[in-house]
Amino acid sequence: MSTFNRNIPFLGLCLCLVLLSGTASAEIKIGVVNFQKLLEDAPQSKTAMQALENEFAPRRRELLTMQNDMKTRDEKLQKEGAVMSEAERVKAEKTLRDQQREFQRKGSEFQDDVSTRRNEEIGKVQRYLVTEIQAYANAQGFDLVLGDGVFFAKTPLDITANVLAVLATKPASVPAASPQPKPASTPPAKNPGGK
Repeated sequence: MSTFNRNIPFLGLCLCLVLLSGTASAEIKIGVVNFQKLLEDAPQSKTAMQALENEFAPRRRELLTMQNDMKTRDEKLQKEGAVMSEAERVKAEKTLRDQQREFQRKGSEFQDDVSTRRNEEIGKVQRYLVTEIQAYANAQGFDLVLGDGVFFAKTPLDITANVLAVLATKPASVPAASPQPKPASTPPAKNPGGK
C-alpha cells in the first residue's frame, strides 16, 4: 500500500476539521485555573489544615514530652552510669530501650494517622474546589476551563484569582459531604423456566 493511500484517512480528518472550524466560528470563552495555587491559597484549605493541626497537637506534644524524657534519661545514664551498680545500670538501659521502642511505635502511628487524615481533608477540599470552579465557570459563561497540564496561558485567561475571590466569600470550612443517593434497586431476574 502506498504512503499516499495510508494518509487518505488522515487528510480527510484534517479537511473535516478545517471545514468544521469555519462553520463553528462562534467565540469560545476559555479560562485557566492554577489548581495548585487555588488549593494552597483557598481559605477552605487553610481552615482544613488548621483543624488538622489542632486535632493532632495533643499527640505531637505527647511525643515531644517522651522525646525530652528519653534525652534526660540518656544524659543521666551517661553521667551516672559509671557509678551505678550493675543492676541499676542494666535496669536504666532496659527502661531507656523500651521507651525508645515505644516512642518509635507511637511516632510511626502518629505519622500514619496524620498522613491519612491529611489526604482525607485534602480530598474533601479538592472536591469542593472543583464544584466551585464549575459553578464560577457556569455563572461567568465560560465554555472551557483548563487546569493541570497548561504550560502557558495569557493573563486574561487565568481565572484563579477570580475563583479565589469567590471562595473568600464562602464559609471557611468545607461543607460536610451530602450522602450519596443509593442506586435504585432492580428486581431480581426471573428464571427462564418461570419458577
